[in-house]
Amino acid sequence: METQTLRETALRELAALHPSRDITQVEVHTDTSDFYRINAGDVVLVEDERFLVGNNTREGRFGLDDEVKHWVKRATDLATGQRKIIKLSFHERFDANIGGIRFECFRSPHKESRILDLTRGDLRFMQGHTCLDEADNPVRILDIVHGRCLPDMISALPESHEEYFHARFPGILDNFIGAAQALALLHENQEKHGDVRRDHLFACSDTDEYCWIDFDYNFVHRENIYGLDLFGLGNILIYLAGKGDATIADLRDHQPDVFATLYWEDLSLVWQNRVANLRKVFPYIPKELNDILLYFSNNATIYYERADQMIDDLRAARATLG
Repeated sequence: METQTLRETALRELAALHPSRDITQVEVHTDTSDFYRINAGDVVLVEDERFLVGNNTREGRFGLDDEVKHWVKRATDLATGQRKIIKLSFHERFDANIGGIRFECFRSPHKESRILDLTRGDLRFMQGHTCLDEADNPVRILDIVHGRCLPDMISALPESHEEYFHARFPGILDNFIGAAQALALLHENQEKHGDVRRDHLFACSDTDEYCWIDFDYNFVHRENIYGLDLFGLGNILIYLAGKGDATIADLRDHQPDVFATLYWEDLSLVWQNRVANLRKVFPYIPKELNDILLYFSNNATIYYERADQMIDDLRAARATLG
């Protein structure tokens, strides 16, 4: 469909959805390169698809809940009325250092497009497809994942850690193993998630199973190309096993007897203010599970190289929970 015809169709659809709108004032974008110019109320045309742009999304990482992600827009499909997320092409680079291991990290819209194609129909991953704008920028059109990210889910649970660990954690671990198997699928296909963290894993409302979101980060590391994904899995597991973060400051203030037993080796390799050796804090955690956590502590001398290695150990630990 030619661009002018698409533009006319989009404006007719917009007028039908919002009859009070003055469509003569609507800006229509066929080139999304300068995503800062695309504002709420504008229309984006990509290939033969048409979207009414809503608000920008916001970053939930490292407490930056108010940081606007200008390249990620809420949107409405003008043809169907369905709500979507559209991710525009954004490129950035930075270095990450984990336990003295340096990773070169960067955003790759094309990588996310590949993974969307690879995992189409696999509900362990967010679903969507890619369209190219007139400047050949890959615009990812994403279905909204209905559910809660793991931090929201875990923080809402009212019971004590011991009650949680015995009653809820076995089922949570089952779902986590499923999420690890999903990452193993990526690794088997020489792909990486690239940004494995707990707010990128959702408990879906309809199934309670876990779903990964946001695959556009990539990283370079010559020794283990999947290493950053595995460190991320370990961080999530420590968080789930601890029903939150067991921090040095909190233990010092509220459990000084436990704090007095801790050494540098007991701390997280990635987050030096968090305890990885959770068996010192919660002695009823089985050794088999705690041994997995220690792979992600300062005491570790070897690391998992592939997700399937970790999955084997997780299954053995799961068997100890009944």
